[in-house]
Amino acid sequence: MKFLKRFATILAITAFVLPVYAEQLPPAKEGTFSIAIISDTQHYTGKGTGRKTQTQSPTANPFFESITDCIIKEKDRQRIVFVSHVGDIVDINNDEQWAVAWRCMNKLHGKVPYGISVGNHDMITKNGDSSLFQKYFPKSRFTQFDWYGGCYEPLMGETKISGNNANSFQLFSASGMDFIIVHLECNAPDPVLAWADQILEQYSNRRAMVTTHMDLGPLNRPQNSRDYFDAPKGRMTWKKCHGAQGNTSQQMWEKCFRKHKNLFLICCGDQSRTQALHQTVKGAQDNPVHELLSDYGVHGFRLMRFIPNQNRIEVRTWNPVTQKLCEKTKIVPNRDRHQFTLEYSMTSN
Repeated sequence: MKFLKRFATILAITAFVLPVYAEQLPPAKEGTFSIAIISDTQHYTGKGTGRKTQTQSPTANPFFESITDCIIKEKDRQRIVFVSHVGDIVDINNDEQWAVAWRCMNKLHGKVPYGISVGNHDMITKNGDSSLFQKYFPKSRFTQFDWYGGCYEPLMGETKISGNNANSFQLFSASGMDFIIVHLECNAPDPVLAWADQILEQYSNRRAMVTTHMDLGPLNRPQNSRDYFDAPKGRMTWKKCHGAQGNTSQQMWEKCFRKHKNLFLICCGDQSRTQALHQTVKGAQDNPVHELLSDYGVHGFRLMRFIPNQNRIEVRTWNPVTQKLCEKTKIVPNRDRHQFTLEYSMTSN
């Protein structure tokens, strides 16, 4: 009897410490597909971080590497048809970190369509200069792919502000449906929104998604550190980038997003102290629009599984290091902010 009790205890301990492998993230069934959402990959180590204790260590980002490794490993099993990065690709806008980001995203290159939204850390916030992003992820990197739709081109020919793939769109199809996804920089100025308007109108026959760095978070600019956690939250009415030329999240909604009947999804990041939030609102033509914030740090990335015959999207947050679903975090203990389902009509337009 003592032996049996001891054996049962060993089994219980073993079950507790064994990792949950990716096989426990169910494969996508035929007729379904997934879109991966990467957020705020700012967790760099080494000399590129400016930390004095790491000046001799190579710049690295193991968690970013683990995400893109996981996406490629799971691409067929999860039927991943697109990958979107919501921005803050780097923490410090320098060559050391951009070189690592390029290496991480390059694992996807030529294997799965992807797009990137430029975050506030990815530019000079005062004027919106995203020259380093454009150096590593220029338009020329993507024009070979038929899924690359194009990018905003400034009228004056100066690309460092908003140009050369800082704002782009991609086209793809899955399960008999045609999609467009527009990637907009943080606090995009009016000329960029006018371009996005035109693109969304031009492709009004496609189902539309937008990725932009800032959308949901504290409604008003926080006045103290606790406001980032505790103040009322929703679509933000404050901004970080482009000075007077920049638009707040609310202005981007009013000036552009709300007008388009084909828009059903907006993805964002930026707010690590909100971490996970979603809401569903109505556009001007009564179309439901899901707004999803994810800024998980090292807690995971999102896999959104589209299930057309059930008219729903299963949103799962997966940690590729622990190989477990993210059920809760210290900031957001509610499971239904990490693992949830959205209604979306796919059986008819």
